[in-house]
Amino acid sequence: MTGTEINSCTEALRLLAAHLDGELGGHAHSEMERHLRTCRSCFSRAEFEARLKASIAGLAQEPVPPELSQRVHTLLREFTVAGGD
Repeated sequence: MTGTEINSCTEALRLLAAHLDGELGGHAHSEMERHLRTCRSCFSRAEFEARLKASIAGLAQEPVPPELSQRVHTLLREFTVAGGD
């Protein structure tokens, strides 16, 4: 992503997920950091998204109750058999 100029909040929000996932490099990363330093609204959104991502990642560490696992597998089988791909 070379030559990426972030001139609006719309553009910043479009790239936010990639930024939080560490997928922006070079110029795009620098532009995003610059925008987040100067735009309180986008900075707040980025902070919220980062916390949400960390919370969700933490949930992956919790064991899944066997009943829930079985129910999900049953629903997936039913969905697949019904042709809902």
